[in-house]
Amino acid sequence: MDEIDRRILNALQIDASQTNAELAQAVHVSAPTCLRRVKQLTESGLIQRQVAIIAPEKVGPSLTAIVEISLDNQAAERMSEFEAHVADESAVLQCYRVAPGPDFVLIVQVSDMPAYHALAHRLFTAHRNVRNVKAYFSTLRSKFETRILL
Repeated sequence: MDEIDRRILNALQIDASQTNAELAQAVHVSAPTCLRRVKQLTESGLIQRQVAIIAPEKVGPSLTAIVEISLDNQAAERMSEFEAHVADESAVLQCYRVAPGPDFVLIVQVSDMPAYHALAHRLFTAHRNVRNVKAYFSTLRSKFETRILL
């Protein structure tokens, strides 16, 4: 990855909806060069996907929870099993293995508190290896960024 790739990635992280011609102009390369490089960055897996970021407050009631999970058994296969268990749940937006402290931190988005309780029962209470769950509920999202500094 060189400086041109970094410029392309930075520009796409700010606005991935721009046309190839606009992107090429913004990063100071020709349109064919830009298109080829974006294709290479995508094929290499550096660009995983392009998405729209939705303002949750604009689509109806929403509740964001930051959830700490501690497992009884931290063997590698048990950790992977838990990750697979939560990966299938669309309300789980992010899942991190962390240390020290709990084993996982999840970012969860649900419609309201009853939806959170249903999710907690489905994912945590019913899971035989979950020892402890501690949830924090967002009262205000003052910053949300997906950009990775390059």
